Amino acid sequence: MDHGAWQADRFEEHRPRLRAVAYRMLGSVSEADDAVQEAWLRLDRTDADTIENMAAWLTTVVGRVCLNMLRSRATRREDPLESRTPDPIVSGEDGLHPEQQALLADSLGLALLVVLESLAPAERLAFVLHDMFAVPFDEIAPLIGKTPAATRQLASRARRRVRGRAPAPDPDLGLQRQVVSAFFAAARDGDFEALVSVLDPDVVLRSDGGVTRARHTLVFNGARTVASQAITFGSLSPFARPALINGTAGVMVVMDGRRLSMMAFTVVGGRIVAIDVLADPERLKELDLSALDL
Repeated sequence: MDHGAWQADRFEEHRPRLRAVAYRMLGSVSEADDAVQEAWLRLDRTDADTIENMAAWLTTVVGRVCLNMLRSRATRREDPLESRTPDPIVSGEDGLHPEQQALLADSLGLALLVVLESLAPAERLAFVLHDMFAVPFDEIAPLIGKTPAATRQLASRARRRVRGRAPAPDPDLGLQRQVVSAFFAAARDGDFEALVSVLDPDVVLRSDGGVTRARHTLVFNGARTVASQAITFGSLSPFARPALINGTAGVMVVMDGRRLSMMAFTVVGGRIVAIDVLADPERLKELDLSALDL
């Protein structure tokens, strides 16, 4: 095997991990693939024999590329904080296929990705690389131009925000599905109190409002407010098709072959604590729904 082929094979061994890092950093599948491709181009220009730890080297390269992409977004002001629903990974209820499993190895719910979108670029990098991929702070610090101690503080601040706003969902998918089914049954019947009963008192509903490439997210807080919103789209309940959204219970709403919305639910303690809705028709067209029976 020639040196180029050997180097390419080594890179392919690490590609799943690199995509997982980039997806968490960017919240976009296509941008994650662009970041991974850039990492390959940088490796191709480097003598791999001089790299002691290929996994660590590639992880930090992808981290740096993603950090630059996030900073570029902020400079262009195309993606204000908390303005964008990340790309969901949609699969059938029978589970994730191997490529999706690699991307979502740590049960990365959509609600967690939404919270990551609200972090400053350096905070996001410190949290993702350290807490999700066990990269030491002294390796992350040079990427953001800070000391290891300051980097640790950034990750700690990000961790508090994530824990407070994106609690871990119930691990029982069957229970998640029961709660989501009860939600749609109540919405279909217009049963306001039944809706309230399946919602956490502090539930949050986030939606792009069905606006193409929306720059601001609509946010509704509290059980009674969210229940009122649910009543308004109760007529669409018969068209909700069960799906896994980033590995947790959700639905695709499809009527006469037309994709109307995607809804991801975070269920904690038997109640819905977050609902994330994507209704942008252009982004819905981009979703891979081949695993669903539509």
